[in-house]
Amino acid sequence: MTAIRRVTEIPGPKSRAILERRASAVARGLGKSTDVVIARAEGALVHDVDGNTLVDLAGGIGMTAAGHCPPPVVAAIEAQAKQLLHPCALVATYEPYIALCELLNEVAPGTFAKKTLLANSGAEAVENAVKIARAYTKRAGVLCFEGGYHGRTLLTLTLTSKYGLFKQGFGPFAPEVYRIAAPEPYRRPAGMSEAAYVDGCIATLERALIAQIDPAALAAIIIEPVQGEAGFIPMPAKFLQRIRELCTQHGIVMIADEVQTGFGRTGTLFAVEHTGIEPDLITMAKALGAGMPISATTGRAEIMDAPHLGGVGGTYGGAPVACAAAIAAIEMIRQPAFLAHARAIGEVMRGELERMQQASKLIGDVRGLGPMMLIELVADRETKAPAAAHALAVIKRAVANGVVLIRAGLYSNCVRFMPPLTISEAQLREGLAVVGEAIRHVEEHGP
Repeated sequence: MTAIRRVTEIPGPKSRAILERRASAVARGLGKSTDVVIARAEGALVHDVDGNTLVDLAGGIGMTAAGHCPPPVVAAIEAQAKQLLHPCALVATYEPYIALCELLNEVAPGTFAKKTLLANSGAEAVENAVKIARAYTKRAGVLCFEGGYHGRTLLTLTLTSKYGLFKQGFGPFAPEVYRIAAPEPYRRPAGMSEAAYVDGCIATLERALIAQIDPAALAAIIIEPVQGEAGFIPMPAKFLQRIRELCTQHGIVMIADEVQTGFGRTGTLFAVEHTGIEPDLITMAKALGAGMPISATTGRAEIMDAPHLGGVGGTYGGAPVACAAAIAAIEMIRQPAFLAHARAIGEVMRGELERMQQASKLIGDVRGLGPMMLIELVADRETKAPAAAHALAVIKRAVANGVVLIRAGLYSNCVRFMPPLTISEAQLREGLAVVGEAIRHVEEHGP
């Protein structure tokens, strides 16, 4: 039995009608990666308004780690909605907020006492982390990295890289933000070993603390353990370890942005677990709520307690229904069997994508961590010239044939794979077969 079912072209007539309404009613700046118009979804399958069924390999950009409409989460939402919708945590206390904070304090990396603050989006979690770090250190500077993506608010957009897509026309940006290159082993200088390259990146980091900002003026260093929008680039363990050492040495707050990598996405609950690093603060969102809008900043209790009373918070942060959903999602994802399945599908993805790489000169690199995988398409493997048009063509053809995909990468030349972690191996292989056919077609016929 196949999972993909096409009864019309994709998009079909009903989808096209809704897309026309979107064009008329919705702000033009809100992009969309596909022309899929979803009516309902479960697990790793989405059903469009024309009756087509597609395999989802995008996963809401990592949001649906627990799958679409996971029954325990749906049940928790329904039960909570019947009791209490939202009195606002700034007005009154309700148990779901406390229970979720307790759970996050338990599961977040670190053997120290922790506290948590809830909000609505990943960008808010990052904003809160920076504010808290500044309050704790009494310093202003923040160091971030090229390729990083941290959100679209003023401060987080300042931290975010990839100027043309995210930042064009939105300046001026926030002050006291410093940026240096992050390790990108695939594009290291020709003839240089990866070990020597990482050592050079560490030297650049150390130089920045002399040339760009003194450590005594630096409140925080923020980094994604696996850079997401830059193209699923795992940060080398040695590089993260040096950041941790420098932060400890100089009293700088280390912030791990796990908005995209958290809650099983890399095969462990958090990506930093692969390196043994314990950040001072960790930001979370996306998969945390299994589709509900919720985010969190968790970290050392003494740092989290630094802001003055009333200095943090927001109207909708930690709404009871979202908290109930998050608790149910975490309890699903933290189970050893769930994480073992996530790692297993990650191995299947890597194996299939590497096989595609052997068969196609378009694929310059296969990389990622666990079930967070990506292929980078290039016009030439020697020059590594980005093939952005080819990546878009592959996605369009795959979507037309029943697979939901999205791009990534600084040059928009990568295809990323973030399926719901509940996907079956059969569904995954079926979806990847469609992608493989799309790559072969684009390589033969062009974008």
